Amino acid sequence: MMLVSLSTVFHFGFHSSSNHSHSLRINKYKATQQASEDWYRKPQLPRQTLQRRQSYAERSIALPGYEQDDSNESGAALSITDDHILSRNTSALPPLVRALKASAEENVATFHFPGHNRGHAAPPSLTSLIGIRPYIHDLPELPELDNLFCPQGPILEAQTEAAKLFGASQTWFLVGGTTCGIQAAIMATCSPGEFLILPRNCHISAISAMVLSGAVPKYIVPDYKNDWDIAGGVTPSQVLKAMQELEREGKKAAAVFITSPTYHGICSNLREISELCHSRKIPFIVDEAHGGHLGFHSEFPNSALQQGADLTVQSTHKVLCSLTQSSMLHMSGNTVDKENISRCLQTLQTTSPSYLLLASLDAARAQLSESPDIVFNQAIKLAYEARCMLKRIPGISVLESSTFSTSPAIDPLRLTVGFWQLGLSGYEADEILYRDHGIVCELVGNKYITYAFNLGTCGDHVQRLLSGIKNVATTHAYIRQPEERRHTKHTPFDDIMMSLIPRDAFFASKRKVTAMESIGEVSAELICPYPPGIPVLIPGEVITKEAINYLLHARSEGADISGASDPSLSSIVVCNI
Repeated sequence: MMLVSLSTVFHFGFHSSSNHSHSLRINKYKATQQASEDWYRKPQLPRQTLQRRQSYAERSIALPGYEQDDSNESGAALSITDDHILSRNTSALPPLVRALKASAEENVATFHFPGHNRGHAAPPSLTSLIGIRPYIHDLPELPELDNLFCPQGPILEAQTEAAKLFGASQTWFLVGGTTCGIQAAIMATCSPGEFLILPRNCHISAISAMVLSGAVPKYIVPDYKNDWDIAGGVTPSQVLKAMQELEREGKKAAAVFITSPTYHGICSNLREISELCHSRKIPFIVDEAHGGHLGFHSEFPNSALQQGADLTVQSTHKVLCSLTQSSMLHMSGNTVDKENISRCLQTLQTTSPSYLLLASLDAARAQLSESPDIVFNQAIKLAYEARCMLKRIPGISVLESSTFSTSPAIDPLRLTVGFWQLGLSGYEADEILYRDHGIVCELVGNKYITYAFNLGTCGDHVQRLLSGIKNVATTHAYIRQPEERRHTKHTPFDDIMMSLIPRDAFFASKRKVTAMESIGEVSAELICPYPPGIPVLIPGEVITKEAINYLLHARSEGADISGASDPSLSSIVVCNI
C-alpha cells in the first residue's frame, strides 16, 4: 500500500493535468449518492449540516494508491474505492442506514473520535474476527448523522417509520437496551412518593427505576406453577385489587407496570388491564422486551399497543434482528407527556450513542416492514412442528397455554420443555444436549429448558433439537416421579412487609450479616433465584425466615442466585436502620 505525502496531495488536488479525471470521479460519486441526498434537503435540517454534507460530497476524491484493505491487521490507512461505492443501490436502504453508509464512504481527513479513526487503528485481534467494516461505520455524532436527543434528520425519519410500523404515536430508539426504556417510562410517570403497581417478578430494571424515581412499589404476586417452577402473568383482577387497596387508603397509583410476555412467553390480558387503568386515568406501561414481534401474524397474540398500552418497551434484538443492546420505546396516545420521556431518556442514555446500534434498529424495522404478514411463517411452522413432535416423546413435558388458565396466550415462538419425568433437572438435560448434540438453549431452569425460535431458526437445527431430546428420553429410563418430588415443597410467598422504599434502601448505610442473622433485618439487596425468577428479597423489605429457607432450598436445587453480593448466601447485605 503506497503512502501519500502532503506534497503529493497538494499537487494532486491542484495540478491542472489531473482536473478532468478528478471531476469525473466527483461526478461519479455524486451520481451514486443522489438518492441519499433527498433527506438532507429537508427544511428542518440545520443549514450548517446541509452545507457540510454538500461540501463533503464535492471534496470526496479518492487518492491514488489509497485503497481499502479489508484485513487491515497492520492498522494502515484505508479508504473506500469507487467500485465499492457503486456496488449498492443506496436508494433502497433505510434512512439511517443510508446516512451511515454515505458518511462512512466520504473521503475526508478525520480528526474526531473514536480513537480507531474509522478503522485506521482498529485492533487486529478483533478485525481478524469481524473484519474492518464495523469499524469503518463506527462513527460519532456527526452533523449529517443527526442527534439522538434532538433528531431532525435520518434518526427522526427512522423513528417515524418505526412508529408507523408498530402502531405508535411516537417511537424512541434506545442504545441502552430495554433497561433504559423501562427506567425512562417509570421515571416519566412516577414522582417521588407516588405508587407504582407492578408484579413481584418484574425485571431488575423496574427496581432500579424505583430507586431513580423514588416511586413506592405496590407489588402483585403472579400465578405460579409448582410443577414447572414458572411464574405466570398478571390478571386484571389482581390489578383491580391493588388499585382498590390503594384507594381505600386514599391513594392512587401513578402508573401500572406489567411484564408481558414473560421470558417463557406467557402473556397477560393487557386489554382488560388497560381498560382498568384508563378508567382511572392511570398510565399503563408494558415491559414487552420479549414481544417485539407480537401482532405481526395471526398466530401471535396482539401487541401491547394493540391492547391499549400507553408505553411499551421492546428488545428489538431478541426475536427481531437488530444488534444486541438496541431496543425501542413506543408511546400511544397522549396520556404520558412525551417531553418527559425525552428528558428522562436524555438523562439515562449515553451522549455518545453507537450508530451501528441505531442503524441496526432502522434495518430491523425495514426488514420486518417488507413482508410483515408472512415473514414469520417459517419460524411459526418450525415451532409448531417441534411442539407436536416433542409431545409424542414419553417422559417429555411441553408448556402450553392451558398450563396457566388465567393466561390468554403463550408466544408460539417460545418452546419450554420439562424433563422431570425422566428424573433429570433442566440443568442436567441441558448439559447432555450441549455436550452430545451441540444444542444451545435460551434459558435453563431446575425443571425445564426454554428454546427461542426466531427469523433465523432453520429446519436442520430444529431436527437436531428433536433428535437430541429424543435421544435423552431414550437413554434415560422413563421414571415418573412421585407426586411429592414432582412439586416444589417451597413456593414463592406473598407475605411482603416493606420497611423502606427501594430508593431509601439503596442509599442507606449497610452491613453484611450471616443468613440466619439477617432474619428480621431490612434487605439491602435484590435477591432472585433462577428458577423461578421471582424476587425473594427486594431492597427495603423485612427478611423473614421463610424467605431465607426458600432461598437456601432453591440454591440446593441448583438455582442460580442473582443479585446477591454473596451467591453462596453465607452472608446477606442489610440496611442499618
